[in-house]
Amino acid sequence: MVRSQDVSEWTIAGLAREGGVGVETIRYYQRRGLLDTPERPAGASAGGRVRRYGAEDLGRLRFIRSGQAAGFTLEQIGELLALDATDDRARVRQLARERIVALDAQIAALEQARASLHALAERCAGEGAGPCPILRSFEGEGRMTPE
Repeated sequence: MVRSQDVSEWTIAGLAREGGVGVETIRYYQRRGLLDTPERPAGASAGGRVRRYGAEDLGRLRFIRSGQAAGFTLEQIGELLALDATDDRARVRQLARERIVALDAQIAALEQARASLHALAERCAGEGAGPCPILRSFEGEGRMTPE
C-alpha cells in the first residue's frame, strides 16, 4: 500500500501521484475549471516559486475521479462540484437518476452483445464449412448478429 506523504502541501507532481493521475490530467482539469491553479508564492525564498497544492485540492481531485468512475461526464462533474456549495439536493438526485438511466442502457447493450457473441461462438464451434460466423459477423456493418 502506498502511504501518502506526511505533508500538507504537494507540488503538481506530488498531487498527481497522490491522486493516481498524471500531471497533464491535473492541468487538463485546471483548464476545464474543475481544479484551481494556485498562485505561485511571492518572494525569492518562497519555495522556489513552485505552486503548492493542499488536502482540499486532493479531495477535489478524488471527487472528480470518483465521478468519472461512476460514469459522469466532466461537465456533469463540474455541475456536481458547483452544487456541492448549495443545498440543491433535488438537482444532484436528478443527475444521479439520469446517470442510472444511461448505465441501464449501456448494460442492456452489453448484455445484447454478450448474447450475440455467445450464440456466434456456439455456431463457430460447429463443424460447418467456411469461415467462422464470428468473423463473418465482423465483416458486416460492425454488429455482432448471429445469422
